[in-house]
Amino acid sequence: MITEKFNYEQINRVTVDGTRFYATPNGDKLPSVTTILDRTKPEEKKQALREWKKRVGEERAQQIVTEAANRGTRMHTYLERFVKEDDLGAFPTNPYAQPSWFMAAQVILEGLGNVDEFWGCEVPLYYPQLYAGTTDCVGVWKGKPAILDFKQTNKPKKREWIEDYFLQLTAYAQAHNEIHGTDINTGVILMCAKPDSADATPKYQEFVLEADEFDHWSQKWMKRVELYYESV
Repeated sequence: MITEKFNYEQINRVTVDGTRFYATPNGDKLPSVTTILDRTKPEEKKQALREWKKRVGEERAQQIVTEAANRGTRMHTYLERFVKEDDLGAFPTNPYAQPSWFMAAQVILEGLGNVDEFWGCEVPLYYPQLYAGTTDCVGVWKGKPAILDFKQTNKPKKREWIEDYFLQLTAYAQAHNEIHGTDINTGVILMCAKPDSADATPKYQEFVLEADEFDHWSQKWMKRVELYYESV
């Protein structure tokens, strides 16, 4: 259940020339965190994505991306319901939704038990004049205020593969600290891979960002913000 410690003002998404922005309460239109990450993506990552699409084929690549996005959206919906209502909901009859339900249940079983307090879910945040976005969850994780991000994956990930996720954590933490006067310097990725079969247990992974490593990625995030504004 949510403990309402802060007034999280709604910020509306707007699209300008095909790019996502957020309209903040003071009227600014700020780029989203994902927009900044996409615009400043290193060339080697762009090349790796092009090579993957070429290898599997454009049509199959789009199918994989769409299926993953739909599965992730469903998993987020179940987790959001649990955070807000302390209830995962009934097991779905839709076979396409069932893997997401099992994945959400695994995140709850192995991950959310470490959360002492939920402050908000789907929390709108912005850093004045720089960027905005929505983080999955804010709360207290093992006694520390933290940004919590739920991720689905087709296959388990290595830590070195998820740099953008760390940048997202620090982006939202800095925005929360700036607007709400907090001192969040911990972020947690709660990730679950889709089950390999109908009777398989989804693989849960947890990646914690704190201390010097959190400061490192915070600095890298601000460099990406600077790079974005140099390019527009």
